[in-house]
Amino acid sequence: MSEKGLTTISLKKINKSKVYQYIYKSKVTSKLQIVSDLQMGLSTVSQNLNLLEQEGLIERNGYFDSTGGRKAQAIQIVPDFKISIGIGILKNMFHLTAVDLYGNAIFTDTFSVPYSNTPAYYEQIAGTVREFISSNQYEDEKILGISIATQGVTSPDHTTVTYGTIMNNTGMKLEEFSHRLPYPCYLEHDSKSAAFLELWKHPELDSAVVFLLNRNLGGAIITNHQIHQGNSMHSGTLEHMCINPDGPLCYCGNRGCLETYCSVDSLEQAAGMTIKEFFPLLREKKSSQLVQVWKDYLNHLAFAMKNLNLIIDAPVIISGYLAPYFTDEDLSYLTEHINLSAPFKLGKDQILVGTNGQYTPAIGAALHYVDQFIHTV
Repeated sequence: MSEKGLTTISLKKINKSKVYQYIYKSKVTSKLQIVSDLQMGLSTVSQNLNLLEQEGLIERNGYFDSTGGRKAQAIQIVPDFKISIGIGILKNMFHLTAVDLYGNAIFTDTFSVPYSNTPAYYEQIAGTVREFISSNQYEDEKILGISIATQGVTSPDHTTVTYGTIMNNTGMKLEEFSHRLPYPCYLEHDSKSAAFLELWKHPELDSAVVFLLNRNLGGAIITNHQIHQGNSMHSGTLEHMCINPDGPLCYCGNRGCLETYCSVDSLEQAAGMTIKEFFPLLREKKSSQLVQVWKDYLNHLAFAMKNLNLIIDAPVIISGYLAPYFTDEDLSYLTEHINLSAPFKLGKDQILVGTNGQYTPAIGAALHYVDQFIHTV
């Protein structure tokens, strides 16, 4: 093919991509709006809309209200044209999620399966994924990929867990999943996956510090609209900040890490009950002991947030399992204690709260392939 022919094909692909991404960002739009905003010819837009519709990527659904002339057709993407699957692996369970092209969770479930580095364990996870796909009668081409979020720092090429003390999964390989599943597979640290979801939900953010309040504490740093990984992939592991050198022993071998004060496990230990029992009783405010347990938790969290805000001058995001339990009163308390004796104040509006709870890492992991797809249509 001639150079001119290749250039024409490339230009058509670029135009198609521009039109699709415009519709994606607009949610609902019209042909004339696309022509106006993208500064493309009407025939070019029409050709691309026809092509995208033939491929099943968009649909024309209803009409806009008339402004005096012919009603304009409402155009939108087909959100479930493709789906992506996310798996969140924990010590005693795993979460399975599926998301559409807007990142909406269309399926979430939890399976009580303790982690073990055995073929039977990996086969059980792969079998659960295959059963989910089969039971929903999804064709293979509908599945963008399978992303695994695990408790453990991964290698730069995302093929191996290099530090997995919590689950004792150091050395876990992506290939344990990929050779059992006929789809692209990806491995990520659960904290980084959670941060990706929070960034997805807050695209206006350039930078942020993410606190993943899960069974074990996690964290991540967002800078320049990207998840900061670091030279050896452990940027953002705020759980191992020492806030008391004489404090409780952490699983990392040191004492007084933030993990020992602000993880869900540490909160349950202090309260002497599960989270689901703790919060209803706490909100009744009949037990001064439980109120003090929660204040101690928030005080330690505020201490860490205040110090990190000196390093990263950016909003703070509370994410993960505990996030949905936070009230406006809790955020006011946090803000007050962050700003006690702080040289620079953090506004209450700078503390954001995630909404996906325990499924946050799995959903964030699934978004890896959605993001790839949206930018390569």
